[in-house]
Amino acid sequence: MAADPNRVIISGENPFIRLSEVDDGANFTTNASFWRVLFSPGGPGHVLFLKSELTGGAWKIYTDNIGMTRWMQGSVQGMLNAELKDTSLPVFDAEFSRSGDMRDAWTERLTSFNEEIVLTWYQPGEPMLFHNNPNSDPTRYLGLCTLFVPCGGAQLTVNGVAAKGRAWPREREGRPFSTCSLAFAESWTEAR
Repeated sequence: MAADPNRVIISGENPFIRLSEVDDGANFTTNASFWRVLFSPGGPGHVLFLKSELTGGAWKIYTDNIGMTRWMQGSVQGMLNAELKDTSLPVFDAEFSRSGDMRDAWTERLTSFNEEIVLTWYQPGEPMLFHNNPNSDPTRYLGLCTLFVPCGGAQLTVNGVAAKGRAWPREREGRPFSTCSLAFAESWTEAR
């Protein structure tokens, strides 16, 4: 076994939910990127980046570590979605918990001052391990090693109201994938 020669900049979990009412691959009615960070220059913590009809079509950010969140906006999350590079977006303080088990259903829950948001993934598929080095994709200067568990279904609620749309099946490198996936043991790297 060989050590990855690149510098690890963040490690944790990054499950996502992308829902839409039609399968056009582009117009997601809900886009949620949840992070449970174990290691980063900004420390550990949780953050949810959420854009949905339930947020009025605007990005909302919930976290228990604003320093980590702002660092992520300037690095990994900002690279994944340029709209989230904007550090003037407001951040809401929240408390996070989880329940379930990836064999059946996995739930992440957060509560802020006046909101409860629940993200649930279900119908997990076969896990897939991905690894790429920094700059191996021209659009991504960072490298990634992660375990994806594509899910056949997902639901996101805000104060008990469910987001519209559903998960859609995809294919990745000839294997079943989804617009909603659990991502465990996720580590991002940069070239030394």
